[in-house]
Amino acid sequence: MLILPKRRYIQTTMSKHWLRKYPNLVKDIVVKRPDEVWVSDITYLKTDEGNCYLNMVTDAYSRKIMGYAIADNMEAAQMKQAFQMAVRSRKNKDHPLIHHSDRGLQYCSAEYVSIADQHQIKMSMTENGDPYENALAERMNRTLKEEFGLGNVLKSKLHAKLLTEEAIGLYNNYRPHLSLKMKTPQSVYKQKSQLLL
Repeated sequence: MLILPKRRYIQTTMSKHWLRKYPNLVKDIVVKRPDEVWVSDITYLKTDEGNCYLNMVTDAYSRKIMGYAIADNMEAAQMKQAFQMAVRSRKNKDHPLIHHSDRGLQYCSAEYVSIADQHQIKMSMTENGDPYENALAERMNRTLKEEFGLGNVLKSKLHAKLLTEEAIGLYNNYRPHLSLKMKTPQSVYKQKSQLLL
């Protein structure tokens, strides 16, 4: 008898929908400043009470997590809170900004896109379902899961939310990056942003 392997992942991208999808505006861009390109992705966190879903918006230049939302579901009403937090955290409001993500239903929703429209942010999306087109956002998920314990099965959804908040604070303020010459995301974002003001 053939035993089928267990499914190892939970699908968080529902890209087969009728909502407008946007072209990939970042594939040939070399990012030179904070708030030029933000990348976003949704991942799941396992708990003894069921899964939570985490949406993060990350500044591609500094690697700073600008906003996040964690909820029991992946509905746009919940996931847009990460985008709203990122907009409030944005220092360089007079410079053009692109928000890049996969083609998931949440990112294409009117609720999510309206935030971009209100703040003159251009939407950009992967075109071929290729994870390499949103590699930085995928890498951010992996970093928080592997280095900050979010990949473990957590005790409760409340524990997941508290640990996520703590992990993002530690990541932004204390985790040095080789690509940032061993500086932290927050220090690079702040330092470069002051030069742009």
